[in-house]
Amino acid sequence: MAIQKNITIDGISVPFKASAAVPRLYRLKFRRDIYKDFAALKTEVTEGDENKSKIGIESLEVFENIAYIMAKHADSNVPDNPDDFLEQFNTFSIYEILPQLIELWGLNTATQVESKKNIARLTAR
Repeated sequence: MAIQKNITIDGISVPFKASAAVPRLYRLKFRRDIYKDFAALKTEVTEGDENKSKIGIESLEVFENIAYIMAKHADSNVPDNPDDFLEQFNTFSIYEILPQLIELWGLNTATQVESKKNIARLTAR
C-alpha cells in the first residue's frame, strides 16, 4: 500500500509517494541502495547544524535524487530527470524536507511490517 504526502517546497505543494516500488525505481535510475542512502543522510542531517552545514556534495545529491524519485512516483508529470525537477524551485532545504521524507518512508515501512504481523497471525490457525 502506497502512502502519499504533499510537502511545500518554495511555496509549491509537491506530492511525494512512498511504496514498495521506490527502492526499485531508485536502484534502476541511480544504481544505488535507497536504504543505505536514507540511513547515511539521516545520520548526517541529525548530527549536523543547519546554520553550519557540513553536508557533503554527494549527500546533497543523494537527497535530491531521493526527493526526485518519490515525487516522480507520486506524479507522472514530474520531468524525466532530477535536474529539470529541481529547476522549478529557488530553494530546497535538506533540513526542512528530508525529515518529512524520512517520516513518509517510515510510515510506508511501518505499514508493511504491520501487514506481515497480521498475515502471520491469520495463518497461524
